[in-house]
Amino acid sequence: MRFALATLLLVLGTAHAQEATFQLVSPDLVPGQAIALKQVYNGFGCTGGNVSPALSWRNPPAGTRSFALLMYDPDAPTGSGWWHWVVWNIPANVLSLPARAGDPAAALLPKGVMQGNTDFGTARYGGPCPPPGDKPHRYYFRLHALKVEKLDLPANATAAFVGFNVLANSLGTAELMAIYSR
Repeated sequence: MRFALATLLLVLGTAHAQEATFQLVSPDLVPGQAIALKQVYNGFGCTGGNVSPALSWRNPPAGTRSFALLMYDPDAPTGSGWWHWVVWNIPANVLSLPARAGDPAAALLPKGVMQGNTDFGTARYGGPCPPPGDKPHRYYFRLHALKVEKLDLPANATAAFVGFNVLANSLGTAELMAIYSR
């Protein structure tokens, strides 16, 4: 009887722990699947819509005071990967970003949220655009729950500098990975 009760409590505790996992989801991206042309970069030979995907998250770690979102391609043939989107100072009470939030002209980011320069050289979303014929590249959308309300970084901070500060203040990370090739 004790064994059965202990097993039941373990199963219930595991189910609850799975429900409480910090998660990042998108209606525009299927984990591990190809990114749609709507999200692909428009330039460098790519002809996509360059629309940042809608993203939402749940169950951030206790103590979260803000979020940062980093989109990165580790497969870019640069020796250091490619930064596609760098966003920080997302307030802790914000649990989603709408599609096109990465376009400064759309003004869809909450007040005070910063977008840093990507490896395209602009402070906005820059979608996938791997070299033609290359293997499928992995695009990681990583949302970091931060223990600070604000990262006091200059608007022109490099993605690496933002990443350093994000990792130094991260309480946890939710990740979504999709692929793209052409």
